Amino acid sequence: MTQERVEYVMRTITDQCIENERYFSDLDSVAGDGDFGYSLARGFENVRDQWDGFDRADAGTFLQKVAVTMSGRIGGTSGPIWGTAVLRAAGVVKGKHDVSGDDVVAMLRAAVEGIKARGGADLGDKTLIDALVPMTDAIERELAAGSSPADVARAAATAARTAADATKELQARRGRAAYTGERSIGSVDPGATAVAVLAEKIAEGW
Repeated sequence: MTQERVEYVMRTITDQCIENERYFSDLDSVAGDGDFGYSLARGFENVRDQWDGFDRADAGTFLQKVAVTMSGRIGGTSGPIWGTAVLRAAGVVKGKHDVSGDDVVAMLRAAVEGIKARGGADLGDKTLIDALVPMTDAIERELAAGSSPADVARAAATAARTAADATKELQARRGRAAYTGERSIGSVDPGATAVAVLAEKIAEGW
């Protein structure tokens, strides 16, 4: 994957977080405080507005600039969590212009570990990790099987959507939704659903 592909992925994430502001907020309002979509949109508007000025010395430097720009304007817990995820991923490809499939898996694993460390969440806690981990596992399996990049992207999107939908059965144990206890069961996690939406859009344009 070239650095241009990395930029395509980041641009898709940026555009979708802005376009889905209302949808993500509506999901969050079921068990949370309803500001998830608003917070993401404000942060990624900063990314969109400063896009042309980002340092593109290498893929890692580019992603680092995106992370700092985005997280600086996202309120609540989402800013530190999403910012940490992108920063950890950036560290994996620091100095690289071309990103391999193994790099992508390593970037996602690093992002997950960053989220766990920053937010204290793990699998089953009803957070974006519940979609990120199965998506990463799917990518790793498809790469090992020698699948084409397009097939890998489609498998990632399918895994993320399936996992996000499955969070409906979980009780939230992190974030504002955790305060609702058993009432959080029956609704999907907005962060996990956002991961699915982003994965699907990336696969669609791949």
